[in-house]
Amino acid sequence: MSILGSRVVRREDPSLLRGEGRYVANLSLDRPLFACFVISPFAHATFSQINIEDALAVPGVRHVLRASDLTAKPIPSAIRDRPDGARPILAIDRVRYVGEPVALVLADSPEAAYDGAELVYADFDPLDAVIDPEEALTDATRLFPGGSNVFSSSQVEPDPHLFDGADVVVSERLINQRLAPCSLETRAMAAVPTPDGRLVIYSSTQSAHGLKRTLTRCLDIDDDVIIVRALDVGGGFGAKVTVYPEDVAVAAAALKTGRGIKWTEDRGRSMLGLVHGRAQIQNVELGATKDGTLVGYRLHVIQDCGAYPAFGAVLPTLTCLMAQGTYAIPKVETSYVSVATNTTPISAYRGAGRPEAAAAIERMMDRLALELDMDPVELRRRNLIPKNAFPLRTQTGANYDVGDYLLALDSVCEHAGYAQLRDEQRRRRVNQAPLQLGIGVAVYVEITNGGGSSEYGRVQVQDDGSVLAYSGTSPHGQGHATAWSMLVANELGVSLDQVQVITGDTDLVPRGVGTFGSRSLQTGGVAVAQAAREVSIRAKRVAAAILEASEADIQLGIGGAFVHGSPSMTIDWSTLARRAKEIDDPLDISLDFDPEDATFPFGAHLAVVEVDTETGQTQLVALTAVDDAGKILNPLLAEGQVHGGLAQGIAQALLEEFRYGDDGTPLTPNFADYSVISAPELTSFTLIHQETPTFMNPLGAKGIGESGTIGATPAVWNAVIDAISHRGVRHINLPLTPHKIVEALN
Repeated sequence: MSILGSRVVRREDPSLLRGEGRYVANLSLDRPLFACFVISPFAHATFSQINIEDALAVPGVRHVLRASDLTAKPIPSAIRDRPDGARPILAIDRVRYVGEPVALVLADSPEAAYDGAELVYADFDPLDAVIDPEEALTDATRLFPGGSNVFSSSQVEPDPHLFDGADVVVSERLINQRLAPCSLETRAMAAVPTPDGRLVIYSSTQSAHGLKRTLTRCLDIDDDVIIVRALDVGGGFGAKVTVYPEDVAVAAAALKTGRGIKWTEDRGRSMLGLVHGRAQIQNVELGATKDGTLVGYRLHVIQDCGAYPAFGAVLPTLTCLMAQGTYAIPKVETSYVSVATNTTPISAYRGAGRPEAAAAIERMMDRLALELDMDPVELRRRNLIPKNAFPLRTQTGANYDVGDYLLALDSVCEHAGYAQLRDEQRRRRVNQAPLQLGIGVAVYVEITNGGGSSEYGRVQVQDDGSVLAYSGTSPHGQGHATAWSMLVANELGVSLDQVQVITGDTDLVPRGVGTFGSRSLQTGGVAVAQAAREVSIRAKRVAAAILEASEADIQLGIGGAFVHGSPSMTIDWSTLARRAKEIDDPLDISLDFDPEDATFPFGAHLAVVEVDTETGQTQLVALTAVDDAGKILNPLLAEGQVHGGLAQGIAQALLEEFRYGDDGTPLTPNFADYSVISAPELTSFTLIHQETPTFMNPLGAKGIGESGTIGATPAVWNAVIDAISHRGVRHINLPLTPHKIVEALN
C-alpha cells in the first residue's frame, strides 16, 4: 500500500518545537566580527564623502568599509540592455532609496557595530525624489542620469475592435498595493574563511545555489572557493530568492579581513531593505454582451520596480501571461511598463505577478456583474473555460495543462452554502442592518514552475542501510524532509526514519535551482522519486543474484529485499549496499528532472464578510477554498501551505500597505505602523482538495504554495464591495480600510 496521499506528520517540527532549530543568528563562530550597515536616510541624494573617524573611535569597532574598500562587482541589472541599473554593493556617489547601504561597520559585538554605524555620516546633497510610478513615467526626476526611468515595457497599439459586439464595457483603475514580505526571520548571513582558502557562507536564503552563483560572479572568484549552506530559514515568501548587496558585502569583507563575520538585521532595517512585493497600477476594461458573454479584455500594467530593476521589473510579464484567467475570452490585449522610483526595490513576493492577474480579472468580473445586474457566480459559470478544452493555449500564450474550473466553482458554492448566504444578505438589506453581509467569489488559475526549470535529485543507500536523499531544492517551511522521505519510502519500502534528506548545501548537493514559484514537488520531488525508483531496480537486481530468484519476484521492505512470500530470507539493506558496490552497481543514483513545461493549478475561493456600515470595520466571517494542485502527496502539508497563503491574501485585501511620504520617507517602517495580520482578524478556513492530475510529471502534481494567496485576495475584495454595493458603491482600491469604506459610503 502506497504511503503517498497520507496525512504524514511533519518530520521537521520536533526539533523546531524543542528550540533545536539551526538559524544563522544562533551560529557559534570563533571570534567573529559583527556587521551593521550604515543606510541612507534620504530617498534620493548625492554625496562626495563618508566620514568614519567617529565610528572608528567606538570601543570594539575594528573596521568601517566604504565602496572603495571592497573588491566586488555590482549585482547585474535584471534588464540586460540597461546595465546602468546594476546595484552597487555599497552606494557610490548617489543613494536612491531610504535604506540603501552606504557603509559597513565591523565590530567585536553587535552593540558596538550598531553604535559605530550611528556615528558614520555622509555629506548628502538631497535631490528631488519620485515616489509615484505614474509621475516617474514623465522622467522629470531621473534616478539614473542619462537613462529613462522606464526599464522595460511591452507597449502595443490598442485594438479599436477589441470590444466589437459588446453591449457593456466596464473599466477601472485597480491598485495592487506595495507589500512588505515580513518574514519572521529577517535577513541573516555569516561568512567564514577556512584555513584551506575557501569561504563558507551560512545564509537565510531560498536558493543556496543561486546565492553561490551571484557571489562567485560579483567577487570574481572560482566556483570551488565558495560553499553556501542554508540552515533553518524562518520564512522567505519569495523575498529571499533575491541576492542582496549586503550578502556580497559581508562575503567580500570576510575575504578582506580574513575573519568570520555575522550579520543579522533588525526589523526596522528589514522593512526597508528586504525587497517589497506587488506595487502595480492596473488600467482594466472588460466587455460583454447583455446576456453576460465575454467579448474582450484589456489590461495595462504600470509596475513600480523600486530604485533598481530587480525581478520586479519583469513581474508584469507573468501578470500579462495569466491575464485571461479561467475564462473563455475571444480577445485579450495586454501591455505593461516597469518604471523606477525612489523606493525599496520590488521583487518576487508570494505569487509574484500571478495574484495581480487574478485580482484584475476577478475584480472586473464582479464589476461587470453589477453593471449587468447579474449574479456574479452565474456570470462566471457562463464564461468558464470548459473541461474538454484542455490542454489549451490561451490568448496570452500560456499553455494550460488541465482544468475543471466549473467543478471547483460549484464545489465551493455548495460547501459554503451560497444560496443560503444570499438569502441572509437580502434579509439584512431589507432590514437596513448596520452589519451588512458580503459574499465574494474568485475562480483562479496560476502558473507554477514558470519557465519549466529542472531540478537535481540523488538517492544513496549507505553501508549501514540508511538512505540519503539529496535535493537541489532549498526549503524554508514547506516540509521537504517529510515529503521527500515519503517519496523514497514509497519506492524502496523503507521507513521514513531510515531516510535523511539533505538540501541547501552546495558542497553536498552539486547543483540546484531552489524553492520558489511553487516548483519544488513537481521538479525536485520528482527527481528524488525517479532516483529512488532507479535505486530500487538496482537493489532488486542485486538481491535477485544473491537469492537466485527472478527480479520480478523480489520485494523491498523496511528490512531489505526478499522473495515475494518468503520474508524470512531477507537480505538487509546494509548487505545490499555493500554487495552492490562490490559488483560496481552501487545503490546510488543522481539525475535531473526537466519537465516540458509549467503546470497550472486552479481553484475557487468564497469569502464571507460583515461590514459595519457605520464604522467601516470589516470582519471576515468565513472563507471556503477549493484548490486543485493535481495529485496531493501529503494533505497535511498541502493544507499548511494553503493556510499560510490564505492569511497573506486576506492581509493584502484588508490591512497591509507599505507607504511613503512625498519625499520618499517610509511611513510604515515597523510593525507599529505596518499592519501585519494576526489571529483575531482571521477565521477558521474550510479547505476542499480537488485533484485533476497533470501530465507534465509522473507524480501528476502541481504547485500549491501560492494558491491560497492568489484566490483569497480577490475573493475578500469582492466580498467587501458586495456588502455595500446596494448603497451604490462600485469599487474601492486595496487595502479595504475602514476609512476607505466609510468614505465610499458617504
